[in-house]
Amino acid sequence: MRPSAALVLALSLSIPGLAAASGSSPAPRVQAPAPSPEQEAVEYYNDGISYRDKADKYEAEAATGNDAAKKTKLLEKSKSQHESSIKKYLKAVAKNPQMFQAWGSLGYAYRKTGNFPAALEAYDKALALEKTYTPAIEYRAEAYLGLNRLEDVKTAYMVLFNADRKRADELASAMQKYVEKRQNDPAGVDPTALQEFGKWVAERKQLATQTSSLTDPNAPARW
Repeated sequence: MRPSAALVLALSLSIPGLAAASGSSPAPRVQAPAPSPEQEAVEYYNDGISYRDKADKYEAEAATGNDAAKKTKLLEKSKSQHESSIKKYLKAVAKNPQMFQAWGSLGYAYRKTGNFPAALEAYDKALALEKTYTPAIEYRAEAYLGLNRLEDVKTAYMVLFNADRKRADELASAMQKYVEKRQNDPAGVDPTALQEFGKWVAERKQLATQTSSLTDPNAPARW
């Protein structure tokens, strides 16, 4: 009994070589379209984020350990992961120069590896594309701390205080740690300037606590 044309076609799609033997033409293969530069940028960016997350994990582990040798090794691993993320972010912004998130993350990685000038340049590009991108504002301020640019830090904090209180609190914590560290190791900071900055940070912290209690509905009442 001769098989129907429909059966031959069904078999030809499931059994390699049968289509040619039966005289039927194989179904054309549909080729997936090539990813756009923007899609490639997202892939590179996500790869960079995965390296960043590993780096942050190593850094957090180092902060809780007491073994000096182990801590050094963990910090070296963290730096290596950040360096790998830099390569990915650079590819991302090469594919899509308008991707402000990649510029911001590039600045973060540069800052973590101690390259503050490159970090500032990357943060500036991120904020030129999206001026309200508060993560870049906060992290750029931390880069300013690394360069002892205290007036720029103050300006950034005031912007964040009005635009993103969570980021402002993160910066306040970084400023407090900076003051404590520089009190033991000035590293070129004028003692008077450091004292004034420390006083300013304390005042900001007190004001932030007062305003938080006024705006937080769960805060205890103050009569």
